[in-house]
Amino acid sequence: MDLTVPIPDELAARLGAADELSRRALQAFALAEYQAGRLTRPELRRLLGFSTRYELGGFLKANGINEGMTPEEFERDRESLERAKGKTLAAEFREFRHGRTLGGLDPKELIREGLR
Repeated sequence: MDLTVPIPDELAARLGAADELSRRALQAFALAEYQAGRLTRPELRRLLGFSTRYELGGFLKANGINEGMTPEEFERDRESLERAKGKTLAAEFREFRHGRTLGGLDPKELIREGLR
């Protein structure tokens, strides 16, 4: 949906470029709707085009809304980090086990260096 807001030309010139003004108007509208409880955080994020919750959190904080994460959001983030950490460690172990590299070095060379 497109929304048109009439602004007198002399004011529009002072308020900034059309693209910038459109973005600011959308942000102000979306923020007001969020504060009124008519938009959820995921809806606000989608409306404003933020790709992550962290971007949305930064936007809210910059606009004086410093809400903490819900316990559910915190738990989801913790689980995501644990999965990512586990995948990284597993990949490193597989590389080491197959004798490929360990931090760019051959494990056999590291062992020989340690024996000298």
